[in-house]
Amino acid sequence: MRALPISSFLLAAATLLAQQNYSPGDVEDGRRLYVANCAVCHGPEGESVPGTQLDHGTFRHGSSDDELVDIIRKGIPGTAMPPHTFTAFQARSVVAYLRFMAASPSRGPATTGDAVHGKAVFESKGCLHCHRVRGNGARIGPELTDIGSLRRAAELERSILEPDAEVLPQNRFIRVVTRDGATLNGRLLNQDAFTIQLYDGNDRLVSLERSKVKEFAFVEKSPMPSFQGKLSPQELSDLVSYLVSLKGIDKQ
Repeated sequence: MRALPISSFLLAAATLLAQQNYSPGDVEDGRRLYVANCAVCHGPEGESVPGTQLDHGTFRHGSSDDELVDIIRKGIPGTAMPPHTFTAFQARSVVAYLRFMAASPSRGPATTGDAVHGKAVFESKGCLHCHRVRGNGARIGPELTDIGSLRRAAELERSILEPDAEVLPQNRFIRVVTRDGATLNGRLLNQDAFTIQLYDGNDRLVSLERSKVKEFAFVEKSPMPSFQGKLSPQELSDLVSYLVSLKGIDKQ
């Protein structure tokens, strides 16, 4: 697995988990699995299931790492907790992330932010030029309508200040050169054996035949600019609060 850039998130993970035999890489792998498979029910902060507060290390069933690995893989009969097809290694990385959640600040700047003003910050800083919220904005960047159901406040703050620290696979940009010399850059939407689909810099859906593509490569860095030093502490807090409030069209 490709090593991720060193960031404040990973450094914090290293400090908090040094005594638990987990590495920052374990935490990062577990976070990705959690977001993709667990956040839809447990929520990004791990407190959406009654009686379970993953962000405080409170579990209704099991408590040791081995017990949690077993629950993640096999589920809990008679409950809404389903089994998963994780390997033991993958399940243990999810446990590493759960331990990190319990040991680290959960909501960060969102606890004091003003979501209403954060919406104004979001719109005034040009975020809708790339992102889409409830049908408004562009599709160049990730859809944010339900981002508050998927990401923790601390992770959203990190994305705003350190956009290159992590680029999820579904949000990666590509650079394509066609056989007639045209160059296209955009967010990869889909690809198969015959075509490549992307949203280009003008927010247009483009479909290319692979037989007409000369070069194809992923762009390593995020096209999103860093807002480090461009927002006041209160603006950052308000912006994160607004993003955390985005739970989907039917959950507002």
